[in-house]
Amino acid sequence: MNAKTLVTHWVAEKQHYLDQLQDTPGSRAAGLLRDLALPAEQQAQVLALLDCALTDQLYTLLLGLDGAASVGGLQHDFALYNEAGQALTGNGELEAEAYAQLHEQQS
Repeated sequence: MNAKTLVTHWVAEKQHYLDQLQDTPGSRAAGLLRDLALPAEQQAQVLALLDCALTDQLYTLLLGLDGAASVGGLQHDFALYNEAGQALTGNGELEAEAYAQLHEQQS
């Protein structure tokens, strides 16, 4: 795994979660959304808002892991390695890939 693959999987996980909000009746968040009984247009707006918020949080998390952002008010360097022992953090690749996939491709 490399930085690109890691970010790709997290972006896919975010999308899977958003999809489940509409399709998984057992999810607490999906239940709360359903209980709002919003018209389709407003439900789409709520989902777009959640997508934006989750994107911002995921971006912060990934940058935090790369040591490029504070998380919870603290900024630290973290060492994250793939199965081959290669560093995924600390060299800026995770930060660059997170920006590319979460901000450039979303525009």
